[in-house]
Amino acid sequence: MARGVIDMKGLNRDDLRQLRATPVAEVPFSLDSISHVVIKVADLERSVKFYAGVLGFSISDAYPETMMPGRMVFMRYNDEHHGLALVGGRKEDQRGDLHHFAFQVKTLDALLRARDHLKKHNVKIDFEGRRRAGCQLAVEFMDPDNHHLEICWGMDRVSPGALGRPPEEWRECFSLEDAIANPPPGQDTTLRR
Repeated sequence: MARGVIDMKGLNRDDLRQLRATPVAEVPFSLDSISHVVIKVADLERSVKFYAGVLGFSISDAYPETMMPGRMVFMRYNDEHHGLALVGGRKEDQRGDLHHFAFQVKTLDALLRARDHLKKHNVKIDFEGRRRAGCQLAVEFMDPDNHHLEICWGMDRVSPGALGRPPEEWRECFSLEDAIANPPPGQDTTLRR
């Protein structure tokens, strides 16, 4: 990346002006923040040591190979179950690889509106329901370049020094309606409509 350069002519090109003028759709929900990022790593132990020992992330949960090829470690930097997850198995000589990133909405009602909006726009939904660790309700899909995206609500909160929810309390579900009807202990899935 060039440093110390401000290309005024380039900044005012027609193609960039057109990009900046792209209309923004009115949607029936609001994405409030990036919830979490999942990346593939070559050496899971090395990466966990880096994020925990250098950046101060805490570990909430870990999956064995039988639950996620390459194993998976969920890490947090605040009280949300995970802000970062690491998936092992990337070849050492490959460049870093994004597994997925997730946007968070403030209400369960907003998540349902987001799902319906995606369907209305013929976006193929790869998953909807509740995952295991973290227990967030989610809708997962691909962008036009096949980046895996997620919109989620209700991720578990984990106090500093505490462990994540025990697996016996996870309630994996494969539809939002089933996830709403079968919440894990303490997750309020009451709709506010």
